[in-house]
Amino acid sequence: MSEQRAHQLAIPELSLVVLIGVSGSGKSTFAARHFKATEVVSSDVCRGLVADDENDQAATKPAFELLHTIVGIRLREGRLAVVDATNVQPEGRKALVALAKEHDVLPVAIVLDVPPAVCRDRNRSRADRPFGEHVIRRQHDQLRRSLRGLEKEGFRTVHRLTDPAEIEQSVIVRSRLYTDRRDDHGPFDVIGDVHGCRAELETLLIELGYVIGRDGQGRAIGAHHPDRRVIFVGDLVDRGPDSPGVLRLAMGMVAAGDALCVSGNHEAKLLRALRGRKVQVSHGLAETLAQLDAEPPEFRAEVERFVDSLISHYVLDDGQLVVAHAGLIERYQGRASGRVRSFCLYGDTTGETDEYGLPVRLPWARDYRGAAMVVYGHTPTPDAEWVNNTICLDTGCVFGGRLTALRYPERELVAVDAGEVYYEPARPLASSAPAAIGAGRDPEVLDLTDVTGSRVLHTGYLDRIGVRAENAAAALEVMSRFAIDPRWLIYLPPTMSPVATSSEPGLLEHPAQAFDAYRTDGVPAVICEEKHMGSRAVALVCRDLAAARARFGAPDDALGAVWTRTGRSFFSPELTAELVERLRTAAERAGLFDELDTGWLLFDAELLPWSAKAGDLLRSQYAAVGAAAGAALPVAVEALAQAQARGVGVGELLGRTESRLANAELFRAAYQRYCWPTDGLTGVRLAPFQLLAGEGRAYHDQPHSWHLSLADRLVEADPELIAQTRRLVVDLTDETSLQAGIDWWTELTDAGGEGMVVKPLSNLVRTKSGVLQPGLKVRGREYLRIIYGPDYTEPANLSRLRDRRLGHKRSMALREYALGLEALDRVARGEPLWRVHECVFAVLALESEPVDPRL
Repeated sequence: MSEQRAHQLAIPELSLVVLIGVSGSGKSTFAARHFKATEVVSSDVCRGLVADDENDQAATKPAFELLHTIVGIRLREGRLAVVDATNVQPEGRKALVALAKEHDVLPVAIVLDVPPAVCRDRNRSRADRPFGEHVIRRQHDQLRRSLRGLEKEGFRTVHRLTDPAEIEQSVIVRSRLYTDRRDDHGPFDVIGDVHGCRAELETLLIELGYVIGRDGQGRAIGAHHPDRRVIFVGDLVDRGPDSPGVLRLAMGMVAAGDALCVSGNHEAKLLRALRGRKVQVSHGLAETLAQLDAEPPEFRAEVERFVDSLISHYVLDDGQLVVAHAGLIERYQGRASGRVRSFCLYGDTTGETDEYGLPVRLPWARDYRGAAMVVYGHTPTPDAEWVNNTICLDTGCVFGGRLTALRYPERELVAVDAGEVYYEPARPLASSAPAAIGAGRDPEVLDLTDVTGSRVLHTGYLDRIGVRAENAAAALEVMSRFAIDPRWLIYLPPTMSPVATSSEPGLLEHPAQAFDAYRTDGVPAVICEEKHMGSRAVALVCRDLAAARARFGAPDDALGAVWTRTGRSFFSPELTAELVERLRTAAERAGLFDELDTGWLLFDAELLPWSAKAGDLLRSQYAAVGAAAGAALPVAVEALAQAQARGVGVGELLGRTESRLANAELFRAAYQRYCWPTDGLTGVRLAPFQLLAGEGRAYHDQPHSWHLSLADRLVEADPELIAQTRRLVVDLTDETSLQAGIDWWTELTDAGGEGMVVKPLSNLVRTKSGVLQPGLKVRGREYLRIIYGPDYTEPANLSRLRDRRLGHKRSMALREYALGLEALDRVARGEPLWRVHECVFAVLALESEPVDPRL
């Protein structure tokens, strides 16, 4: 047993820590000092939970059932668990080691082996410990018999502390697993199985921009790129003409920090052979051993040390990238156990062999639904193809195929052809892909389980976004009954946060609060965009039918779609086709397809007039209120005026009624500004204000000035359909510029405009805590009359409305924004439709959260 008596006790960040010691040895005190209360699972506490008495030994069995359940849940969720119990009996420890293995974490034992006399004295001072000294003696005997066998029981690390002073001075040091490189963000070039093809590896490295370093004999001993590093997926050796040359180059790169490398099954087998173990010398191992025999003993020893150091897999870039030789399912990522390593080396096999004598592998990739991209090799395939955010890079170089690399995070593939067929494959290369991934669900086919139930989504902008089951169900109903064809539906726009409530007399909203908010967050300049009183619209337009079919399947041979915030079409299929064609023609005339090198464009826009979408709402809600007020209030004013003329004391009531009549007239004038008749597309206007995405690219990294300049070109191409979005840039550090922004808003709203949206000029802004609101809407006094009702400007009503409780709305806006960005990123990366729809459905689900719709 490797006893570690140092005061620093190392434990993996994710592990099962088992405290072992007799009653009175100080386990609970030790646990309270070194671990969070939530990390410690105490057998005494569990007894209390099941029997209302922590010392009720009759409750031991149910108490440990509860303890094992809690520990299992914590380990499943990736949380450290500390078991505070005597654990001096092998049977009890066996169950805990089995629990650690079940969840693929390392079990660690911390033994408090203090003298029995110390334990007796401590127990005597505790009234709740009535048992006699014989119990301490028995527990101590059991502990002594256990000490030598703890490692054999499965404990990876054993810390033994024998002195109370040593225990008092001990410090727990939490260490990351070797697989955990989440703080390593790349960029990387992940290279598939090399199998001894040194010449092709050198060619590929040069193609990727690396400079090869050579020794005095001209042999490649390293390769360096000023900005990037290589990750080898394993299987550097066997079958090919120069396994030592590949090893020399890869080892040099790893030693210099220019590369990482995981173990492949061929390296694992080579290590056993180099150590004299009995292995089957097949699948190219004989060639590698013969080639190594021609090398000096020092090099052979260096190779042995290198392959022994290779680990099973890496988790990188905040958990967004996983590299393992044969792939890795989500629940094994970042875990450590024999079966995790086996999966990494060999994949998910049935234990059977096919007609070629090769293992039958289960198609884990087709069912993969993890958030991390998994890059792997192992099974040769003619072409590297994406399957559910996974990709196999073994394109059979040694069999006459190609050596392939994936540039991350760009998701670009770079490959070089093999010089020749170095080794005849047991299975024809063209037959390898089905064996690796299997025929199964089309990644473009949606499944209910992708979008239903309570879920937590991880995005690159906000880490964890929760979706409640009942909200997901509501979103599913809307999507299934009313939404456009899901192949078009790659994005839903977020709700927008209102500005903080203004204290200006007679106003709920004012630009000063928007300017102050962004200035506080360190934004130097904002752009104020005219807010069109229309309906939020998303417009997707393809350049031609070939592009529509290639990217979206072209449902009904359409060239695109235009939809609402809830995924519904604005118009009939015929009118939608006409609108898409007009927008497509404008984009073609403006040169956007050529300039951006894309076959499709996705716009965020407003569709005008408001009545084009909200006609029924206008008639049933706004017009009805206006008509009722117009019919009743003039009569009431006239009657009250006559009564007052007769001397009746109704002056105050008359004043209120006259005010209500004036408010009602303002209300009718307010909503009527945003309504006009349309006939087909005649009268319809589309005001695009942001280009969201095109082929292989999302554009939220471009400033708003760039987006609006593209929109201006569309206006020039079709001024009858495309409406311009007026704007003003405001320097938040300049008082004159700030006042100009306020004056512009006042001018807009006094003329009957809705108001403006204030956005960071640079567009996407990240902070230490996440991202900033993409925009704050600042609506005018008269427009808000439509939202809050005709009489909202009355002093009593306005005072009450100032307490608007904006926190939930702001949170929802930010979460929906992060989900929208993530959806666009997934589209740009070419991820399967189900991955995109995770985010799209979640945006709609969040809309079901209870929040004041007037905000």
